[in-house]
Amino acid sequence: MSGELVIDVHGLNKYFGAKHVVRDLSLQVRRGEIFGFLGPNGSGKTTSIRLLCGLLKSDSGSGTCLGYDVIRESPAIKREVGYMTQRFSLWEDLSIRENLEFIARMYGMKSMKEAVAGAIERLGLETRQNQLAGALSGGWKQRLALAACMLHQPKLLLLDEPTAGVDPKARRDFWEEIHALAANGITVLVSTHYMDEAERCHRLAYIAYGRLLVSGTVEEVVASQALTGFVVTGPDLAGLARALRGASGVDQVTPFGNTLHVTGRDAAALAATVAKLQSEGAHRWAPMRPGLEDVFIGLMGGLEDDVTP
Repeated sequence: MSGELVIDVHGLNKYFGAKHVVRDLSLQVRRGEIFGFLGPNGSGKTTSIRLLCGLLKSDSGSGTCLGYDVIRESPAIKREVGYMTQRFSLWEDLSIRENLEFIARMYGMKSMKEAVAGAIERLGLETRQNQLAGALSGGWKQRLALAACMLHQPKLLLLDEPTAGVDPKARRDFWEEIHALAANGITVLVSTHYMDEAERCHRLAYIAYGRLLVSGTVEEVVASQALTGFVVTGPDLAGLARALRGASGVDQVTPFGNTLHVTGRDAAALAATVAKLQSEGAHRWAPMRPGLEDVFIGLMGGLEDDVTP
């Protein structure tokens, strides 16, 4: 991964009517980097990604993408971007090959047959190339969609929750392909709700209601929240969870399978609360290192959707 900045934007804002959808977004993304965007539904993730690439014009702010001005030169950016939408958006009554050939014609590609053959081979679509897209499983539709958005050899790839509804093996195979693309210098912006996918990104950002709350590597994001935590096992964890909520030093209580994760930012207060409960002997408490999911659950705590301008 090089140090070359592919995206460098400052103070981007976007309004839809009275709603301030993106607020003062500043971000840098390097060439060959997989950059993940996380946040609740309606938080502005997709809008932010589109602003970063000039696919949507910001109301204020400045910056560049692929060396082009994101406000004045968006047509030039679009020619070098591949965009994979959350919903499958190709033609279900066409075969895999027919879909790719049609898209290649839309791009006006001179070497259409070679490009389509290369995409089919690269994404492992040979055995199904004559199958109708509408008859494909979620994983195969995903491969086809990725092949389609890579046909024109873009330098930047936008993926909007690309693995929603796809089985675990297909998700793993997809991410192996994404890392191979990044290793070849393709820059990838991806929005996701899956914490394990976020951990596959080189860096990530968490956006809530139009605001960038935190960004960096997984380790940097976790460290920035200064959380301490305990994992608890034992009887009646639901009752314990009710008792813990609001206790001194406790910010979040979250069930994880047959355990509770108890986290907080005031280490001394949390330790005192835990020591008191440990003395009662009903549950087993063990220190834990909070992970990405604990951080994002904590970030969501107390946030409210701000619809004011």
